[in-house]
Amino acid sequence: MGLGCRSLLLCAAVLAGAGVAGPLRPFVEAALTNHQPQRILVLGGDADRERMGLNLARRMNLPLVVSGGTNPEYARWLMRDAGLEPDRVRLDYRAKDTLGNFTSLVDELQRDGVHHLLLVTSEDHLPRAMAVGGIVAGSRGIRLTGVPVSCRSRCRDEGLGKRFGDGMRAVAWVITGRDLKPWARRQWPQLFTAP
Repeated sequence: MGLGCRSLLLCAAVLAGAGVAGPLRPFVEAALTNHQPQRILVLGGDADRERMGLNLARRMNLPLVVSGGTNPEYARWLMRDAGLEPDRVRLDYRAKDTLGNFTSLVDELQRDGVHHLLLVTSEDHLPRAMAVGGIVAGSRGIRLTGVPVSCRSRCRDEGLGKRFGDGMRAVAWVITGRDLKPWARRQWPQLFTAP
């Protein structure tokens, strides 16, 4: 952990202990938790991610949630191939994008008492997923540990702009409980059309 991150955590912990950081409390608790991982979350989009998640779930004896993954028939075949019982895997197809991967599940995870997730996604997607998930899951006191899946020649640089934009969407969701992107599309359609 870098010096800046440690300083931020220390300041947040001091403020939380002093009762000043009420709204920051879930983020502080998530950052300082020492819980072992309780569940694995795979962000769909690639069968390699699902294979990695299935193998981790089998080896670590943890339940697995796949958000927006491959089609259900193929996903069930992957489960059988990995030797994992279907009752240990939840396939969830509500999410349409990275923000939705977290917002569609985070309240259920909190109700289930989850404090620490292993987050499985492609290495090129992991920085953005950790930024978005850190905000959304952190708001519910859930810590994430990233597990990158190699994407080799298929990796695509997502860029800082995409990470920042999705991070701002995540902050807006935490504050309002809504994804503001559909509203922004209606207000400023020119921003969402390709040149």
